[in-house]
Amino acid sequence: MKHFNTMVTAVMLLLLPVVAQADTLDTGDTAWILTSTALVLFMTLPGLALFYGGLVRAKNVLSVLMQCFAIACIVSILWVIYGYSLSFGDGGSMNAWIGGLDNAFLANVTRDSLSGTLPESVFVMFQMTFAIITPALIIGGFAERMKFSAMLLFSVIWVSVVYFPVCHWVWGGGWLAQMGLLDFAGGTVVHITAGVAALVAAMVMGNRNGFQVTPMMPHNMTMTVTGAGMLWVGWFGFNGGSAVAANGDAGMAMLVTHVSAACGALTWALMEWIKYGKPSALGTVTGMVAGLGTITPASGFVGPMGALIIGFSAGIVCFFATSFLKQKLKIDDSLDVFPVHGVGGILGTIFAGIFVSAGLGGIGFAEGMDMVSQVGVQLTGVIATIVFTASVTFVILKVVDMTLGLRVSDEQETEGLDISQHEERGYIL
Repeated sequence: MKHFNTMVTAVMLLLLPVVAQADTLDTGDTAWILTSTALVLFMTLPGLALFYGGLVRAKNVLSVLMQCFAIACIVSILWVIYGYSLSFGDGGSMNAWIGGLDNAFLANVTRDSLSGTLPESVFVMFQMTFAIITPALIIGGFAERMKFSAMLLFSVIWVSVVYFPVCHWVWGGGWLAQMGLLDFAGGTVVHITAGVAALVAAMVMGNRNGFQVTPMMPHNMTMTVTGAGMLWVGWFGFNGGSAVAANGDAGMAMLVTHVSAACGALTWALMEWIKYGKPSALGTVTGMVAGLGTITPASGFVGPMGALIIGFSAGIVCFFATSFLKQKLKIDDSLDVFPVHGVGGILGTIFAGIFVSAGLGGIGFAEGMDMVSQVGVQLTGVIATIVFTASVTFVILKVVDMTLGLRVSDEQETEGLDISQHEERGYIL
């Protein structure tokens, strides 16, 4: 009997760490995700705002900055009211498609509630920053021609009926998560949805007046390069923080993120050098963003060699996609959201299914998976996200057009959105 009691005690002691781990706050993980949260918000404000602001003409710079700030505010409120609950809640019989409203207004989020090893409040805030930057990216597709009121209404509806459901599919336990889709930090959830939505918006609204006739050069490349640098730094929180822990996955995600960004930037610059005789600062920072966007879905699954190939491929594929969209198809995706983020997200999501292989330096396939089956899942996720986003975005744009009207008048567009929409100027002329 004595030996039996001793054995039972030993087994209980062995089990205690396992039980404690599930219910115990980890201060290291918490500190890292707090930092990552600040980094991801930094990507939108001021990173993306400055990056986009420098790319438009001087008469529209404030309108872009205002749009980024307004989206950050309004999406934050929606996230608290119902966005977090729909994205990460239990949807019951509908859980494959959308979460429920049991956690509306963050009713169950307290100082003591945990999400894994984190305070749930930290996880809520971290995921909120992803919800903020996604509709902000879409701004680049309709820059310099959408009404501010229309932008607000579009963003409210879009994040509610596109972002929240897709987020749940992939990260909230929905049908793509159940299939085993690999999307570490947002290839489908962020980049494909934003890229496709921007493309649809550009097509529905039509080109800017004077597109391909009047030069529409970036008005302040210094601002753009500064914003690009902020995006690069902030992306460490975007990808590294998506490990939701301070561990080896976070470290490798940061490493491959940096490698892919550097490779994408140099490859794009080289492509320009070959085609035009000179590399440009604009091309270099665009290639950097392409490298970052393309590594995002794969960042927690691949190794450094995979990152080199992914970044190199992003620099080439996104470079040609940008030229093809504007020069061949003559679609005015003003700030190249689809060819950089959309195409990059598609490419990276597919590559995640290849370079996750342990033989190629990745973490290895899940049990029951091989490269063929995993790539099949990745393609399913890509196609579903494209079709859903494109169709729903089209409907939203038509609804907004019928109610508020999407586009400013020709006179307002010529005058610039800073004056026509906000009665302000970015610069004193």
